[in-house]
Amino acid sequence: MTLRVVVADDSILLREGLSLLLGDAGHEVVAAVGDGPSFVRAMAQERPDLGITDVRMPPGHTDEGMRAAVEVREADPEARVLVLSQYVVLAYADELLADGRGGVGYLLKDRVSRLDQFLGAVEQVAGGGTVLDPEVVTQLFGRRRAASDPVESLTPREQDVLGLMAQGFTNAGIARELVVTEGAVEKHSQRIFAKLGLAETDQHRRVQAVLTWLQSRG
Repeated sequence: MTLRVVVADDSILLREGLSLLLGDAGHEVVAAVGDGPSFVRAMAQERPDLGITDVRMPPGHTDEGMRAAVEVREADPEARVLVLSQYVVLAYADELLADGRGGVGYLLKDRVSRLDQFLGAVEQVAGGGTVLDPEVVTQLFGRRRAASDPVESLTPREQDVLGLMAQGFTNAGIARELVVTEGAVEKHSQRIFAKLGLAETDQHRRVQAVLTWLQSRG
């Protein structure tokens, strides 16, 4: 599957590097820009299958890329955006997932060098999935939670399943990681949704489950 991609990073070396990686994987980089406003414009003009942006870009080098990603999603809720960050900032993951929809990802830049994982995340997000960096998942599970937290009601195996959901794994992928059947994963998923109060009619239950988890940290 060939994807049309917009890339945003203030470092020309990283922009070119990402463009080469994506091109070698058979994707087409339709725009490569160096700041948040340019990313917003390119996403609106090109309507790509995916936008990839750094968190920190000019002029302030704080969260301009994240704000641009959120702006893109507000203008077009169906836009797919993958955000890259040098460090884990849990508030960024919160902000990116706040609308409760799929088609978003938050990865550490180090993950790009693990090509299979990075390209897998690119395809997952472009396909409407949600991908969180494994380090984000680790830090979230490491936080203390309140006794009333609904996530506390999940069994250790259910928390394993939810953690892999957050990383963008499909049921088949979760089954491979945990060495169980897809049927077992489906049963665990249904229990997770039930314990978190997510109705069967909610088409974004996987995303909502991850969002509930993000909001539950103490």
